[in-house]
Amino acid sequence: MSASAASPEVRVRFCPSPTGTPHVGLIRTALFNWAYARHVGGTVVFRIEDTDAARDSEESYLSLLEAMRWLGIDWDEGPEVGGPHAPYRQSRRRDLYDDIAKRLFEAGELYESFSTPEEVEARRRAAGQDPKLGYDGYDRDLTDEQRAAYRAEGRNPVLRLRMPDRDITFDDLIRGEVTFKVGSTPDPVMVRANGDPLYPFVNPVDDALMGITHVLRGEDLLPSTPRQVALYEALTRIGVTTSTPLFGHLPYVMGEGNKKLSKRDPQSNLFLYRDRGFVPEGLLNYLALLGWSIADDRDIFSMTEMVEAFELSKVSANPARFDLKKAEAINATHLRALPVEEFVSRVVPHLVKDGVLPAEPTPEQLAVLAGVAPLVQERLVVLSEASGMVRFLFVAEQDFAPEEDSAAKALGEDARPVLEAAIAALEPLPEWTTAAIEEALKVSLVDTLGLKPRKAYAPVRVAVTGRTVSPPLYESMELLGQSRSIGRLRRALGAI
Repeated sequence: MSASAASPEVRVRFCPSPTGTPHVGLIRTALFNWAYARHVGGTVVFRIEDTDAARDSEESYLSLLEAMRWLGIDWDEGPEVGGPHAPYRQSRRRDLYDDIAKRLFEAGELYESFSTPEEVEARRRAAGQDPKLGYDGYDRDLTDEQRAAYRAEGRNPVLRLRMPDRDITFDDLIRGEVTFKVGSTPDPVMVRANGDPLYPFVNPVDDALMGITHVLRGEDLLPSTPRQVALYEALTRIGVTTSTPLFGHLPYVMGEGNKKLSKRDPQSNLFLYRDRGFVPEGLLNYLALLGWSIADDRDIFSMTEMVEAFELSKVSANPARFDLKKAEAINATHLRALPVEEFVSRVVPHLVKDGVLPAEPTPEQLAVLAGVAPLVQERLVVLSEASGMVRFLFVAEQDFAPEEDSAAKALGEDARPVLEAAIAALEPLPEWTTAAIEEALKVSLVDTLGLKPRKAYAPVRVAVTGRTVSPPLYESMELLGQSRSIGRLRRALGAI
C-alpha cells in the first residue's frame, strides 16, 4: 500500500507485558507496527498487558516507556498520551472484561467447565488418545443438575470459549493462507475459576474495543490465532465489534545455534546495546533488517526512509538471525554520519560515566572534545569505546601512564633512540600544527633513522596517548599541545 493510498482506518497495536527488561525481538515487533502505521497514515496504539500480577512489575513498565522514548518509537494512543480508549493498562480495565465475559456467557459463547486437568488426562487415556491433545470438550453440554453437583463438591468453574465445529482459515499478511483443522485447538479457558480474565481473553477483547485493524506480532503466537479468531467471531455476534483484524506473523529472531532468541538470552537485552553506546538510528536500522529489507543491495537507511518504503509484502516469513557483528557495523556507519556537535552531545554521557569528564564539563574540555570528535568518529563502533581513545587528552599529567600492555609492546629498550630523536625534532618547532609535527617526525624517524613507519611511530603513539590504538597521531599531538606532548615523551624515555 503506498502512502498515497493511505487508509486512516488502519490501527495497529504494540502490547507488551511488563516482565523483565525490554528485548530486541519485542522492539522489532514494535518497530514493524510503527513503520506500517506511519507508512499508511494509520494510528499506533501502545497498550500494556499487565494482568499477570505475579510476573508484572512497575519497574518493567517504566523500562518499556524508557525504551520506546530512547528509540524514538512514538505512539498516538497509550500511556502518557491518553486517547479515546483509556485506560491503556489492562490492570485498570477489569470492569470492562467482567462485563463482556458476562455477556458472552449469557449468549452461550462461553460455558462453565469444572473438569480438572487430571480428569481430562484420564478421559483421554481411557479413549486411547494422547493426553497432550488437551481439553476434550467434556463440559460443553453439562446439565443444570451436573453443574449443581459439581458446585456441591466445592468446585468453581472456569469459563471456556466454545470453539467452532469447523476449520479456521485466515489470510496471514506475511504467510498467506493458514488453516487450522477443526478440533486442533481445544476450547480455551478465558476466565479463571476465581474470576480473573486471562490473556487469551483480554487481548482480543481490547483489540476489539480499541478498533484494531491489523495485528502484527511474532510467529510464536501463530498457534493462538484460531482461538483469537473464534473469540472475535463471538464478540461480533454479541455486538462488541463488527470485524476481525487482519493478522501478520513476523519471523522469528534467532540467536546462537539456530535457537529462537529468548528474552533470557543476554544478547537480547535492549539496554545492553544502549549502555554500550549503540545509537537509536543504528540499532533500529539493524532491527529493521530482521525480516525486512529496503532493497537487495542496501543495508543503511534512516527511519524516515524506512517509513516511506515499508510494505508488509516485503516482510519475510523466514527466520532472521541476530548478527552482532553486522549490528555493530551498521551502528558504526550511523555514528560516522552524525554531525560533530551531535556526536559530542551523545558521547559526553559515556565519558562522564567512565570518569573521563566531570559531570559538568568545562567549555575548554568540550572544545577539546569537539576537536578530537571527527578523528574519533571514524574509529568507533559504539560510543563507549570513545573513553579509551580520548582519555589521554583529559587526564591530569601526574595521573597519565601508558596502558601496561601497550607500553610492553612499544616502549622497550629499542624505543630509546626513537623517543630521543622525536624529542629532538619536536622541541624546536616554532609552530605546533599537525603538518609541522608530521614533517618533523617523518624526517627524524623515517628519513634519518631509516625506520619503517610502524616501528617509527608506535613508541611515540604509546608515549603520548597511552595506547596502541588512538586517534590519528599528529592531530592528537596538536590537540594535546607541545609542552604536554614532549613531557610525555620525556617521561616514557626516562622509564625505559
